[in-house]
Amino acid sequence: MRVRIFLWRCLEIKELQINEEIRDKEVRLVDEKGNQVGVVNVDRALDMAEASKLDLVNVAPNAKPPVCKIMDYGKYRYELIKKEKEAKKKQKVINIKELRLTPNIETHDLNTKANRAIDFLKSGDRVKVAVRFRGREMGHTDIGREVLDKFVELVSEYGVVDKKPKMEGKNMIMFLSAKDE
Repeated sequence: MRVRIFLWRCLEIKELQINEEIRDKEVRLVDEKGNQVGVVNVDRALDMAEASKLDLVNVAPNAKPPVCKIMDYGKYRYELIKKEKEAKKKQKVINIKELRLTPNIETHDLNTKANRAIDFLKSGDRVKVAVRFRGREMGHTDIGREVLDKFVELVSEYGVVDKKPKMEGKNMIMFLSAKDE
């Protein structure tokens, strides 16, 4: 029982009014086979739902008059949860990994950072490369751009530039994504 409640709370499904929760006097009724019955009194609709041992569900509360359908509400909720789980399984999550460089980075350190970026790109993640300028380095942003150009050359076999280098405050930021093969 606890597992079921947990699943219902995890997945956001809008709550519909069912059976006695429906406060309208008249509703447009659709029976369990999908046939239009017409505008009927709520009490008559509840009696019809009870006779077929199903629930009366308000599927369109904003309509005038509201549209209610006779269905098995538990089965309906179960199928909605199942569809939502399937949609989540097919969804591809792309993470953004960040690497920070400095304008006066040494060659070996740059190669090490490039290898990390290649690992990230191989696993399908995007890479945010930032060159941080401090103090007097702000006057030499061209050096930072050269560092980013060298970085792009090192990872060019595995990734392409998504967003060109751009200054944001004291950082020059560029995004890379994996090459489509």
